[in-house]
Formats: sequence, C-alpha cells, structure tokens
Amino acid sequence: MKNTAIFFLFFLITFFIRFPFFFRDYIDRDESTFILLGQSWANGFLPYTQLWDLKPPLTFAFFAGIISIFGKSFIAIRLTGVFLVVITAFYTYKIALTMIPKKAAILVGAFCIVLLSLFGSLQGVMSEHICIALFVPAIYILQTKKSLGYIFFAGLLMGATVMVKLNMAFPILFIGMFLTYESIFKKTNISVFHVLLFGTGVISLILATIVPYYLTDQTYTWWESVVLAPLEYTGARRYSIFKLAPIFVITALFLVYAYKSKKLDFKNRTVQLLLVAIVGVLFSFAKGGRINGHYLIQLHPMLLILVGIVIYNLIVQYKPKLPVYVAFIALLIPAESYLEYVNVIQNKFEKGTFFNGEGFSAPQYILEHNLDTENILFFEYHIGYWNLDTLPPTTASTHPSNICRNELFTFYGNPRKNSVDEIKYIMHELRPKTVVIRKGRRIFDKKEVEENEYIDAYLAKHYKVIATVDNAEILQRL
Repeated sequence: MKNTAIFFLFFLITFFIRFPFFFRDYIDRDESTFILLGQSWANGFLPYTQLWDLKPPLTFAFFAGIISIFGKSFIAIRLTGVFLVVITAFYTYKIALTMIPKKAAILVGAFCIVLLSLFGSLQGVMSEHICIALFVPAIYILQTKKSLGYIFFAGLLMGATVMVKLNMAFPILFIGMFLTYESIFKKTNISVFHVLLFGTGVISLILATIVPYYLTDQTYTWWESVVLAPLEYTGARRYSIFKLAPIFVITALFLVYAYKSKKLDFKNRTVQLLLVAIVGVLFSFAKGGRINGHYLIQLHPMLLILVGIVIYNLIVQYKPKLPVYVAFIALLIPAESYLEYVNVIQNKFEKGTFFNGEGFSAPQYILEHNLDTENILFFEYHIGYWNLDTLPPTTASTHPSNICRNELFTFYGNPRKNSVDEIKYIMHELRPKTVVIRKGRRIFDKKEVEENEYIDAYLAKHYKVIATVDNAEILQRL
C-alpha cells in the first residue's frame, strides 16, 4: 500500500467512527466554548476582548477559520476534526514505520484513531486534537529530515502547538534540550545552528499570535490571558496526587518492562525522541496538577508507537496464534459509534432531523414560542447561544464553569470579585427572563457549595419551569 492508500484507509476508519457524532449538539462543553469564541473572532473581535476562555488564541483561530469559510456548520467543524485525527494517525504510522514493518505500523495508526475518537468526550473537536495534529508531524520531521528548511518548519509547527495548548511548552522545551545535547555531544547531522533555527521557528510563531493585539494596542490583553491566567489557574485548581498517579505508574511500568525485556532499543534515536516527548507531556501534567480524560490525547500517539514496537517484538519471539474471536472483539470496539448511528436514525424518524441534542431542541423551542432571548442564560447546553445567534450575558459566563473561577476574573477586567457576586449581578441586574438548566442536575460543580445553594434558592423563588425539552428545563422569570 502506498502512502495515499494508507491515508485514505485511515480516513475511512476515522470517518466511520466519528460520522454519527457530526449531528450531536455538543459532546464536550469546551468544544462549545471554542465555537463561541471562534464565531466572535469571525465577527471581528479578537479572543479575550468580547468573550473569554482559558486557551491560547490558535485554538479559537481554528474554529474562526472554519466558521468564516463554511458559516455555522457543525458538519464542517466535525469533518475538520476527522482530518485532524487522520493526520495524527498517519504520522504516527510514519514514525512507527521506521522501526517496525508496514502491517504493524498500520495497526499502530489504526489504534491511534480509536484512542483519539472513542471513550469519553473525544468525538468532538478538542484543543488536544488540534495540537497533536501539529506536534506529531513535527516529531516526524525532526526524526527524518535534516535540512534547515524542514527544521525551521518543525519549529513553526511546535510553536503553533504551544499556541493551541500551553502545557505543550514542556515537551517542546525537552525536545529542544535533547536536540541541543545531540548537537554538542553526539556525532549527528544536527548542529547548534539547527537547534537555533528550530527555536526561532517556535518563537516566531508565538510572536505572530501577538501581532493582532499589538496592532490594536491590546498586547497586555494577550499577556494576561495567554500567560498569566493559566499560571493562576494551575495554582488554584489542582487534583490530588492520587488522581494524577495512575497514568504515571502505568507508563513507568511499561517502560521498565520494555527495558528489562529488551523489547525496546533505548539507544535508537527515534525511541529517545519519543521518550523525551512522553516525559515532557507527563511533566506538564504534573506541573498543571490535573488530568482530564481528553488530556491523554497529547500522550497517546507517542506511547502507542512504543507499545506497538514492544508488542511486535513479542509476537516475533513467541509467534502466538490469535483466535478468530479477536477479530469479533475488534469489531465491537467502536460500540459508541454503533449506538450513535441508531440514535441519529431514531431522531430522524421521531423529530424529522438528524441533528439531535438539547443544544438544538431547547433553542428551537425558545424560537417557536417567542421567548425573550435578551440576556438569556444557559447554565447548560451553552452551544444554544450559537444556535440563537446571541451572546452569553457576561464575559464570565462564556463557559458556564468560568462563573465559579473567580481567580480568573481579574484577567479579563471583571469588576466582580467572586463567583457569588457574579451570579448576583447576572440574576439581580441583568435579570435574564429565560434560563436553561439540565433537568435533575446541580447547576455548578459539587465543590461549589455556596454557589449552588444561592442559585437553587434564587431560581426556586423567581423562576418557574415552563417546558422540559429532552433533558433541558427552560425556566421563565416570574
């Protein structure tokens, strides 16, 4: 199979797995927030100036580009997500191919598709999908190309990676240190000039994201939102060490086994480069103090390649005969996709549309019944703002959970000092006539006790439920 055939094969697999989710309103709250900021940028407002969220600007640039070209299209956004996964899987395969045969490398690429598309909220387009589609090709270039142009291009890709996910600065820094070590102490084609050119590419791309803010005299807005706010957030929101431990323990045990069994050649440059990237990503998790499920997208491609090498060497050594039912189990892996295909078809028969979810049905009810949308507040399903062509009532409510992140208020000039004051301002001053919540669920995270008690009491006193649409409750102010 040629590269084009393998790329097309990966596209077919990815498209089949992800296609039924093209019609879902939202799969993860973060994706909805990225869409809102992308729309804001497409309307002419730089990120952090009209709406605000805790991500570097190229995350929003990705969505703004899609919206500017295709308009308000969930299908365009999700289809672009397919290509992100295919690019990542293809270059994962290309890196693996330098160390194992083609069939084994193709399987590694196919498993990469699975781990980037299933289990949890990975069917949407997350910032991790964007950054890893830049990061893995950059590693491939550093592994296979030695010309100055390619090295600089790899630096540009790495710089773009940082401006999508800030924590990726650590693996990129570690890779830069590895290249520096090679240029000084090893006889390779990598020189100090190559390293400088790589670093120039990284820095150039980062500086390029500042230019729009500089030209509009808002440079400090970039600095506050891209650098200072994430530092404050990681200091204030950290998981316990026990929540962080499993992925570190599993990775360490695998590497120890691979070393002891000699199933992985730790002197191989590609293996070393992948290990440096893995250690860098894990270090970023430790520094950030938290690991959500979709964060692991940043780890999967590199780790999969090493796991694939070890498994291939074990198969070569022991030559096991795989039973027929293994193929049946493989067909069951995308069970989430099968269920979603059924859901989409059922929704078409029942409601006359493939698009499903409260992010569609609740706004549709609001429009059909001419409910007031001025300062409308979505405590859940906030993609509804996009479908209603309106904005969140305050900057803090761009992402519903940001209302309770009072440590971030100062970075976008919020005059309220804490989350309760923000809730009071929205409910007492802006007085939204329509509020949307999720039926049977608390408004905020269970840790936000005071906020939950206040909003529950306020809604009970001043609002009534006028409709339940699927799992969304639409409240009208009394």
